Amino acid sequence: MISLAGRDILHSWGKFVLTGMGLGLLIGVTLSMAGIYRGMVDDAQALLSNSGADLWVVQKDTQGPYAESSSIKDDVVRSVRGMPGVGQAANVTYLTQQVQKTSGDEVRVMVVGIEPGQPGEPGYLLAGRQLTRDHYEAVVDIKTGFKLGDDLRVRRHSYKVVGLTQRMVSSGGDPMVFIPLKDAQEAQFLKDNDAILNDRIRTAANPAFNRPGVPGLLEAVQGLQASSHNVNAILVQLQPGWQSEQVAEPLRRWKHVEVFTRAQMEEILVAKLIANSARQIGMFLVILSVVSAAIVAFIIYTMTLGKIREIAVLKLIGTRNRTIAGMILQQALGLGLIGFIVGKIVATSWAPVFPKYVLLLPRDSVIGLIATLLICALASTLAIRVALKVDPAAAIG
Repeated sequence: MISLAGRDILHSWGKFVLTGMGLGLLIGVTLSMAGIYRGMVDDAQALLSNSGADLWVVQKDTQGPYAESSSIKDDVVRSVRGMPGVGQAANVTYLTQQVQKTSGDEVRVMVVGIEPGQPGEPGYLLAGRQLTRDHYEAVVDIKTGFKLGDDLRVRRHSYKVVGLTQRMVSSGGDPMVFIPLKDAQEAQFLKDNDAILNDRIRTAANPAFNRPGVPGLLEAVQGLQASSHNVNAILVQLQPGWQSEQVAEPLRRWKHVEVFTRAQMEEILVAKLIANSARQIGMFLVILSVVSAAIVAFIIYTMTLGKIREIAVLKLIGTRNRTIAGMILQQALGLGLIGFIVGKIVATSWAPVFPKYVLLLPRDSVIGLIATLLICALASTLAIRVALKVDPAAAIG
């Protein structure tokens, strides 16, 4: 049986190999789609791990700061630090925007406002140093394309790159830029100069804020409009021996905020934020599997029709149907094996070129191999049925 399948493949090896390579490209796309989904999940988990937090304190009745908008006052952190079980707590802001390079090109990043030495700071650096000043310094992910000493612009101010880190990304795969918290608050929550000037004119024209005989009222209101004391979240690290819910429940009850544990935040990111993308990728995987099965079925069927007389001769000399069916099945499995090897090679080769992170897991490769062989085996059934119906008399007809 092996000899029959091998000799038949050698007889038309060029067509067989080219078909396997074409099938391999389809399998490569399928493995890449699975890798894109795995990469999205890994990005979400990397975002949570890089924050260094055990709890996320956000605005009440929101699922912020990654899934939706969240805004709380930055003085809340002081009361959070005084709660039992809290080891460290720090304010943080997140702002996704386009940042301009000195060359004029733009890159989409997540700007993170952090307090140096507190949760939220990059866990490690490839080069340079962490933030040490309160203004105009930045630590960036190497995926942004910035280098040490480069200048980047966030809204109205320029920042000097003093450190480079890696694998610091948002849930959408955007690289992170870390700047001091005060600068980030100004960039996210403050209006531009023209808007501030217009607000001052409106405030001065409002009798409620510009009362005769009440000195300092107008200046106080205008000063409040020109300052920002909001953040998106508070990152909390627990003291040793404390469980997340032990600390989260009192915070929810007494501080009137929403608190999420690591497991809850991971569910929000994976089960909700990327749920639609996961379903869409699943649809593509199904479509690609159907197309692959159709291609294998068509090729094996065509090859079988091309050797009807040879199959009739085999039947005439007493070859069993099981042997003939095995020959066709082996050809289909060989086609699938070649396709999978080619697909694995091309998927690994082009994965680094994708703009988003593609994570190719060995487990997915094993599942892909098994699925490929099963699809090829099922696709060969049509050709096997045709071969078994061949009349031995066709050999001499």
